[in-house]
Amino acid sequence: MGSIIALLIALTFVFILFGIPIFVTLLLTGVLSLVALAVSTNTPLATLAVSQAIYNGMGSLPLLAIPFFMLAGELMNRGKITEKLIDFAMLLIGRLPGSLAHAGIVSSMFFGGITGSAQACASCMGGILIPAMKKEGYPAAEAAGVIAGASTCGPIIPPSIIMVVYATAVGASVGSMFMGGIVPGIMCGVVLMLIVLLRDRVCHFPRKTEKMAASEVKRIIIDGIIPLGMPIIVVGGIMGGICTPTEAGAIAVVYSLVVGLFITRTIKLTDLWDIFLAGVNSSAPLLLIIACAKVFSYGLTALQMPVLVNDLILSLTSNKYVFLLLVNILLLVMGMFMDGGAAVIILAPILAPVASAMGISLVHFGLIMAFNLTIGNITPPLGYCMFITSKIAELPLEKTIKGTIPYLIGEIIVLLLITYVPPLVTLIPSVLGYKI
Repeated sequence: MGSIIALLIALTFVFILFGIPIFVTLLLTGVLSLVALAVSTNTPLATLAVSQAIYNGMGSLPLLAIPFFMLAGELMNRGKITEKLIDFAMLLIGRLPGSLAHAGIVSSMFFGGITGSAQACASCMGGILIPAMKKEGYPAAEAAGVIAGASTCGPIIPPSIIMVVYATAVGASVGSMFMGGIVPGIMCGVVLMLIVLLRDRVCHFPRKTEKMAASEVKRIIIDGIIPLGMPIIVVGGIMGGICTPTEAGAIAVVYSLVVGLFITRTIKLTDLWDIFLAGVNSSAPLLLIIACAKVFSYGLTALQMPVLVNDLILSLTSNKYVFLLLVNILLLVMGMFMDGGAAVIILAPILAPVASAMGISLVHFGLIMAFNLTIGNITPPLGYCMFITSKIAELPLEKTIKGTIPYLIGEIIVLLLITYVPPLVTLIPSVLGYKI
């Protein structure tokens, strides 16, 4: 049975490398696993299980959080909030050395609390800040590198799409995952800002010294409070037990609509169809992958794969710290070649039971997975955020990679800290009474 499972896993990656869509790959591998089970046990093919698994894959209530948060992010993005967030960030840290670089990091943290998408963050923030940084005298590679690095804070700070996917895949609490991401997300931003200060000693970044007028400060604060209200409502509602993450997503959509239509008036009624369509186009592919992944997971579970993987890993090491190191290496490599959501869907049901058997919290392990695979956005060859910032900065990819390396090192340091200091992840969920 072990050789059959190994062949099926190998086929999965072969199909992906040959360009077959991930949802087709997962569905095909899942069906093949059921065929293997029927042949090996001489039983009828469980065809009904395929349709049931697909239905159950998309019929989970927590998964509604994904289209809600994606739509809310699209609404806020179309509402032209990026400039307001950057102005607010500049007000907070505008007189530090490398002020625009720091503003990019802080505004990316704010933006992440609205969209939960690294690619959206890199595109929106980079489109404004990279040209501005180049104009002020920042090296183009440094400008592209810092925005690419900062964009990865987004999927860690709640709300987070990749955390919803993980929680659904392993049966963890979405709320506990969101609360577990608060400290790592803030740590990531702080470490990146420290790296900017260290890089300033070498690059001597421009520094703003002029003071803002009181009227300008007041305007920026008022403009900044409006977009920042959404993450405050979402996180505050979940922390206070007022609403579930799915309900928080629905509230975020309503809030975004009210702000865009009636307060900032940057969205017109005629824009809504295109916005809703964009939200559907963003969330539907991920939901389709999740549905097909249920067939994949069902088939491999029926073949006893989790048991075999657990026995294999425990035969190699029973030390959870060594196990976590091996997982980090595996996930960093996977993030170089595969989209984070797809990697979570494939690997979480396999690795999470092993982690649980070693006494590792599912929430802690989930944050490790999410952070690892988010870092994949700035590692070649797949690195979406590097491609985005490279194009905006009009740089060859190799120069963008060079500019990103210091920030990548900082994020790996944060990853190791949250890996080996679990309370950094579990303290807030524990205090709030979530199951970890």
